[in-house]
Amino acid sequence: MSIPHFIEYLNYEKNYSPYTITAYKKDLESFQIFSKNEYDESDISKLPYSIIRSWIVSLVDADISNRSVNRKVSSLKSFFNYLVKTKQITRNPLYKHKSLKISKKVILPFSQKEVSEVLDLFKNADDFESVRDKLIIELMYTTGMRRSELIGLKMSSLDLSQNTVKVVGKRNKERQIPLLNSVTTSIRKYQKQRNTIETNVDFFLITKKGKKMYPTLVYRIINEYFSKVSLKIKKSPHVIRHSFATHLLNEGADLNSVKELLGHSSLASTQVYTHNNLKGLKKMYNHAHPRGNKNY
Repeated sequence: MSIPHFIEYLNYEKNYSPYTITAYKKDLESFQIFSKNEYDESDISKLPYSIIRSWIVSLVDADISNRSVNRKVSSLKSFFNYLVKTKQITRNPLYKHKSLKISKKVILPFSQKEVSEVLDLFKNADDFESVRDKLIIELMYTTGMRRSELIGLKMSSLDLSQNTVKVVGKRNKERQIPLLNSVTTSIRKYQKQRNTIETNVDFFLITKKGKKMYPTLVYRIINEYFSKVSLKIKKSPHVIRHSFATHLLNEGADLNSVKELLGHSSLASTQVYTHNNLKGLKKMYNHAHPRGNKNY
């Protein structure tokens, strides 16, 4: 079976993150179960497009979003590309497949006022979990790091003498992000609390039981606190990352700098945040242009 070899390829040659590899594995296993149940075929490496298409139809019928279906198909397409590369098949059966149409989701960032109000909730908090939760929000908002990057921080990732944090992003790419003095103060406060917790893990952020932080816990923390100050429907770690980029651009940061901070490989990924800065751009344009409306 080629799936285990493909997973090894993603891990050792492509340097994909554990989260990405897990997602690929689940998608492939999902298709394998379908082909076994519906067509009594467990070897998916040489199945025709007609069977793949029936799997796609079954996913749509199960009310799975087009975005999620496209991601699953993308995993399968990558698998077949690997089989072509290793000469196990001659052509990818998905080479003519067109992705399902998806509507563009506009993510509403938290306002600067909402972020300030959330941080104000921690004014008198000094227990371990409150100090940690505040730091999580501060780190995500002031660095723009991804949830997986936050969870992956090690004790050695922080250099408080230089006010920087080393983040390991997608495909194990490292980048240095500056830390604000206020965040460094919060880090020192958390470190004192962390020292009171019995743990044998080297990860910087831990649970009250001394275990490594996990994705759903980070999501719950963000959702819980922002639900107290915001009526926005979506309140997640990604919305904080979105807020980080939007607020920097609103305050005049250039796109390339934001791209580097976010760890994007191309400007195209960063440009999705620029639509939120349109109002500020219009104001600057009207003020600066000789024929503009100065009272805009």
